[in-house]
Amino acid sequence: MRGGRGNTIGSLALIVLVLFFAAAGDAAPVPTPPKPGPPVNAPLTIVSLGDSTVSGEGAGDYDPGTDGQNGDWCHRSAHAEIHETKLPGVVKTVNLACSGANSTQIGLGTAVHYTERSQTAQLAALATRNRVVAIVVAVGANDDPHFAEVLNNCVTAWVHQGSCSAGFEAAWQHRINAMVPKVVKVLRDIRTAMAAVHYQPSDYQLILQSYAAPIGPNVAGDLLSLNGCPFREVDLHWVRTTAVHALDTGLRRAAADAGTRFLDLADAGIGHEACSGGNNEWFTRLTVAWQDISNQQRVGHALQESFHPNARGQAAFANCLSQFLATNDPAATCLAGRDGVLHPAALVSG
Repeated sequence: MRGGRGNTIGSLALIVLVLFFAAAGDAAPVPTPPKPGPPVNAPLTIVSLGDSTVSGEGAGDYDPGTDGQNGDWCHRSAHAEIHETKLPGVVKTVNLACSGANSTQIGLGTAVHYTERSQTAQLAALATRNRVVAIVVAVGANDDPHFAEVLNNCVTAWVHQGSCSAGFEAAWQHRINAMVPKVVKVLRDIRTAMAAVHYQPSDYQLILQSYAAPIGPNVAGDLLSLNGCPFREVDLHWVRTTAVHALDTGLRRAAADAGTRFLDLADAGIGHEACSGGNNEWFTRLTVAWQDISNQQRVGHALQESFHPNARGQAAFANCLSQFLATNDPAATCLAGRDGVLHPAALVSG
């Protein structure tokens, strides 16, 4: 009797367990939370980070608050390259670039430039509200090369009837070499910041863009003066053929080291440099904001627009960038086609 009763109890327990697990199997599965990632129902957005060449310095129509107000001289233009760039599905363009910015102010860190914090930190915050699909960066010229200061020194040399290029020639490559790791850090900082807000590298394109020469040797004689381009011809040749190309080569190396796409603009402005001829020019000539001369708070920026891409130049570079974004080429150079329009030609690695 006892043995039979024990078997009965054991059988009942087994039946209860079977029914329990059967019921559990029929229960609705617990939903798996979605994996973190870019915001789904957010506007597709492309963003620019960098210095004056992409902020829109020289193109005019600056965004409110970036034309000296409260110390902000970022000079972000409504005509900036990013606002002229087209990519299917993209409905929003954001310009975070700031005139005069260098790598420490563009990458992650505590540096403040013209009252503004790190551009990469601003990008990360933006990327949580917008689905960022492309980031275009121009950085390096304001680091060790100090390219704007070089041009200023060349103008000063012209005033004193001298030349500037001989003084820069010997150390120029050393300046470029010192710049490269700083640019690599910026590109890696951007990847780090985007990963922190749950973006994978495949979620967006990251493009490093180089610099077009703003001046060249094809200057009309009467414009080799304070009326336009006060440079010695030897210095025009050096900037066009040596300085800009060495800078471009260094940036291409930085892009390769950081695993970033690269758009070469070194020859993009040929025939369109400042003082090359009327409405064909894509760069500002020596430009003085005369209304700022008598204003103590603004006089230090009265020449800031000189030798930067104007609205036509920004639009021309944007057209090439738009085409490049639509390809899978790791690197390309913007060159004028038979139609006179810039097109990206794929660069061979190496």
